[in-house]
Amino acid sequence: MGILNEISENLQKGKAKAVKELVQQALDEGIGAETILSDGLLAGMSVIGEKFKNNEVYVPEVLVAARAMNMGSQILKPHLAASGVTAKGRVCIGTVQGDLHDIGKNIVKMMLEGKGLEVVDLGTDVSAEAFVNAAIEQDCQIICCSALLTTTMGVMADVVKAAEAAGIRDKVKIMIGGAPVSEEFCKQIGADCYTSDAASAADAAVQFCMA
Repeated sequence: MGILNEISENLQKGKAKAVKELVQQALDEGIGAETILSDGLLAGMSVIGEKFKNNEVYVPEVLVAARAMNMGSQILKPHLAASGVTAKGRVCIGTVQGDLHDIGKNIVKMMLEGKGLEVVDLGTDVSAEAFVNAAIEQDCQIICCSALLTTTMGVMADVVKAAEAAGIRDKVKIMIGGAPVSEEFCKQIGADCYTSDAASAADAAVQFCMA
């Protein structure tokens, strides 16, 4: 399957236009949309995720690869919908209230999408109630909270409490991350998972959705 490798390789290089054209070409050749997604786009993003984890590529490379992935995905979306392919799971993600940093959140979002999960992006400065309401309304299995400021970490504890108060704590996993956050803090507030990097976060999210 030469063309799927070409899609993967062009995606890794961030060549969005080439990826878009190759995806269309693959469809024209009669290759199934699901195969193009898994063996072309997701395969390429998976390589980028591993390299990012091992510090072999950095944020700019991840961003251009993700853009290429999005261009390819746009072409596939109607075909995937028609063949009844659904995402493995749904995650809502945001930076907690009082914090406007979004680079880390955006990279985690891309990695999650790169694993085939559907992501509801709530943006920055998100209140505990907004996280929980989104999880209920959008039927998410996971809430991902990001914080870069030590002063905003407490909101993550509020998210756990709000999920308990709303009665969804047993249905929704709460994942946290960001520079000041630690495994110890995760245990302290009763969240489900802390990861130190975006690629590990995506792996953990997939495990939760398959559980």
